Amino acid sequence: MLRVGVVGVGMMGQHHVRVYSELAREGKVELVGIADANFERAKELAKKYGTVPYGDYRELAKENLDAVDVAVPTSLHKDVALEFISHGTSVLVEKPIADTIENARAIIQAAEEAGVTLMVGHIERFNPAVLRLKDLISEGELGKLVTISAKRVGPMATRIRDVGIIVDLGVHDIDVISYLFGEPIKTVYARAGNVVHPAGVEDHALITLGFEDGTGIVETNWLTPHKTRTLTVVGTGGIAYLNYIEQSLKLYNSDWIKEAKIQKREPLRNELEHFIECVKAGKKPIVDGRAGLHALRVALLAQKSARTGKVMEVRE
Repeated sequence: MLRVGVVGVGMMGQHHVRVYSELAREGKVELVGIADANFERAKELAKKYGTVPYGDYRELAKENLDAVDVAVPTSLHKDVALEFISHGTSVLVEKPIADTIENARAIIQAAEEAGVTLMVGHIERFNPAVLRLKDLISEGELGKLVTISAKRVGPMATRIRDVGIIVDLGVHDIDVISYLFGEPIKTVYARAGNVVHPAGVEDHALITLGFEDGTGIVETNWLTPHKTRTLTVVGTGGIAYLNYIEQSLKLYNSDWIKEAKIQKREPLRNELEHFIECVKAGKKPIVDGRAGLHALRVALLAQKSARTGKVMEVRE
């Protein structure tokens, strides 16, 4: 049985622990332990989910794990990931893959050299509505894609942030839009600012993504009093409206309106099951290190564009 652990049990990490505990009850994994610098928090969750708490992730790394889930603040991704990779452990690291391009490359290189699985937790790729939309696009239901626009707005959460909204939230739709177009992003232009956060940490942004023959738009902020997570896809053959939260998808053309049948399921569970499957079978994840690096690169260039007012070319 696959031996897994979780590092970081804050707002997002606690849900990872919950899902792994469910998978453990089903006999799919063994949840060996969880680690957090807040040891009291680790003990609390360990007691709740029947596992072992650690105050230092380095101690958990010594437990001969097959896989680890890294859900610590972005600035710590590199150090934690490299520690586990050095022990031959496969790693799922929450999005974004790292805080800098250099750190992301270091994680990717270490995983490749160690021969372990590296996956980046871009959870919206595992949203059933997104998966269904991708199938419909591939089947030609919308014709040739022209524009994809996303709105990801809502109130500021209480969790501590070490990055601005473009890297924290905008990166979700940067990745999804690239995935739906089926190609890397060529250019990026952004306008951003800060109302609540200190200078240099943007809390609202409008991002334009240029493709070979199409455009993506991402609107995101921490200022809207209610949460909205939507995506609109315009093609030569119709238009699709997706709601991430409701996991709903409607398609319109000049003759009909269709609502896609979607079997609703928790995206996080889909994601973690995929990670486990990849580790067991030695398969390449849907969102590997290179995909995570591309999304991070575009997000960082969007920040630079917002500072300089220039369109940035995305060079790999």
